[in-house]
Amino acid sequence: MSAHIIIVENSKDWRQGFPGNIVISAKDYIAQHDYLKLKNLKVINLCRSYRYLSVGYYVSLLAEARLHKVIPSVRTILDLSSRSIYGLGIEDLDEPVQKSFAKREGADRFELDIYFGIVENEALQDLAQEIFEVFPCPLLKVEFRLQGKWHISRISPVHIHTLERSSDAHFIAGLNAYVTKRWQEPKPRTVARYDLAILYNPQEKYPPSNRRALQNFVRAGKKLGLDVELIGKKDYSRLAEYDALLIRETTALNHYTYRFARRAQTEGMIVIDDPDSILKCTNKVYLAELFKAHRIPIPRTVIVHKAQVEILEAELQYPVVLKIPDGSFSKGVVKANNLNDVKEYTRTLFKDTDIVLAQEFLPTEFDWRIGILNRVPIYACQYFMSNQHWQIYKHNDAGQEISSGDFRTLPVEEVPESVLRIAKRAANLIGDGLYGVDLKETERGTYIIEINDNPNIDAGIEDAYLKGDLYRIILEEIIHRLEKLRGK
Repeated sequence: MSAHIIIVENSKDWRQGFPGNIVISAKDYIAQHDYLKLKNLKVINLCRSYRYLSVGYYVSLLAEARLHKVIPSVRTILDLSSRSIYGLGIEDLDEPVQKSFAKREGADRFELDIYFGIVENEALQDLAQEIFEVFPCPLLKVEFRLQGKWHISRISPVHIHTLERSSDAHFIAGLNAYVTKRWQEPKPRTVARYDLAILYNPQEKYPPSNRRALQNFVRAGKKLGLDVELIGKKDYSRLAEYDALLIRETTALNHYTYRFARRAQTEGMIVIDDPDSILKCTNKVYLAELFKAHRIPIPRTVIVHKAQVEILEAELQYPVVLKIPDGSFSKGVVKANNLNDVKEYTRTLFKDTDIVLAQEFLPTEFDWRIGILNRVPIYACQYFMSNQHWQIYKHNDAGQEISSGDFRTLPVEEVPESVLRIAKRAANLIGDGLYGVDLKETERGTYIIEINDNPNIDAGIEDAYLKGDLYRIILEEIIHRLEKLRGK
């Protein structure tokens, strides 16, 4: 990972006793064109002002033009320049503010200094981190007021030359926390062309990539000149320091994975899965309508509203499969053998959704999964049904997986032509990302079941045929997009 450099307007601003980071004057950074040759710098802008067209403003502007990762970005500077602008971000912070100040007593006004996301009051650390994620600026002062309920009344940058000596320890702790992850125990290695972040959750029970697969991504990246780092939810504020984001955590719209994708896209990063793909693929009702509109074969399907449960009997024969729109890993999917089953199951399903999808039941020995990247099939698997069960994954009444079926991975060239053709047609309707297209082969023909925006890439399963080449193919596509983005 490339090193951070710190920009100050006056050398006296960097006091004796501050860490021995690389410190450069704003005048030198602006004037010395040699910095154009350094494409992977991480710039911490600690100028005396970020006012529009000030020296501090130009430092961030030039850093972005030079493809350096800078904090604060010009976007953040502009966001913090006006209450009417930063007020939009403050609205999203209302819930954590109420949670943090619920038991606060005393004065109806409170100020909080946040240095690189760190505060001295440990009880407010989580809130400080969330504020820093929304407004990633090195030094912030946040004013809270009690008017019926607590709210953020003002948020503004703090500048290094105004810090009191009593704040030195807080400043140093925040700076060290921010840069230490990048600098600890550096090892000799070749300079990476790009930085790739892989978002994952080590506590996720059914992750889309197991630990060996994540390690394979890291190894493959090193061979390709990519600096690959595994990141988690807490790294949201650092996201803009990377060139690309690969999400290897189960995605959902009402989840931070979607916020990561949206921010990565806003920052101009290459991102897989992109937010549009997440939006489209996570809802089975949308997919069903999309496939119908484009005449792509799917099982007979009825959209069922809670007030119209009986309507499915006019369209489908039992048994039928009932699905919540945004389920994954066979969760929220049940088989009903009669209308009484339908009414019983939908009572539970309608607690979370106003619409349920009903489909004809197509029994098959296995489901096809075709992995498609940038409109090209890259791997193929057959997922077999769990023993004495009609699904690949079998869950108990509490929703916990108790068994899953076997698998077979094979060359794309051995997949029936009809399966590949329909898979590619369907995926092309979503975009050019990484998708897992699920299909069933029956005597009546091939039918698409769904498209997954975040398909499994597990070591020992999806890579069983291609081995390390599967990770190389995915990362080479990311590199190709980065180079295209940068005109190379």
